[in-house]
Amino acid sequence: MTAARLVITGMVQGVGYRASFAREALSLQLDGWVRNRSDGAVEALVAGEQHAIDAIIGWSRKGPPAACVIGVSVTREDVQLAPGFRIAAGG
Repeated sequence: MTAARLVITGMVQGVGYRASFAREALSLQLDGWVRNRSDGAVEALVAGEQHAIDAIIGWSRKGPPAACVIGVSVTREDVQLAPGFRIAAGG
């Protein structure tokens, strides 16, 4: 399964980023999770069709209206994820 790990930096915590990301991922039928990191970034692991992964990467560069994204780091991975998408505990 095609997957990608995203690390989103900027003003992305406390602005509804995770909830908005999860809604977008569900609408794209992606599996995975999103969480806040202790360094102030948001991290996500998404798996699904390549076009859907590309779409969430594009969305993550802007995020919800209150966010101010500075950067998005993307690492491609080969993993199996449980079906569905969730907001995970911070790490």
